[in-house]
Amino acid sequence: MNVNPIKSEADYYDALNRLEAIFDAPIGTPESDEADILGLIIDDFERKNYPIEAPDPIEAIKIRMEEMHLKQVDLIKEIGGKSRVSEILNKKRKLTIGMIRKLTKKLNLSPGLLVSEYQLIQ
Repeated sequence: MNVNPIKSEADYYDALNRLEAIFDAPIGTPESDEADILGLIIDDFERKNYPIEAPDPIEAIKIRMEEMHLKQVDLIKEIGGKSRVSEILNKKRKLTIGMIRKLTKKLNLSPGLLVSEYQLIQ
């Protein structure tokens, strides 16, 4: 086993190719151990070089609605009226603190995510 740190994009792609080649190695073999170490090194490189930003509050709400198979009408109690839900989800109006509190409970989302700043669409 010869595992080196990833210092460049070329190293990164070499590591990905090697991991793909040994991914299904039987547990307990040197290749399996190498795959475990490569996975950690690749994950560290990706976190540093390809960070994934959290979605804005409205996108987070839409994602969770899709996951929970909810429609706009399902948020009327939390947001207030069908047209208000539409305005919020189309970024025509900002979320209020009351809406955020209710949506946090209904959708099981972090309040910190829902209070994040986002731009309205005019």
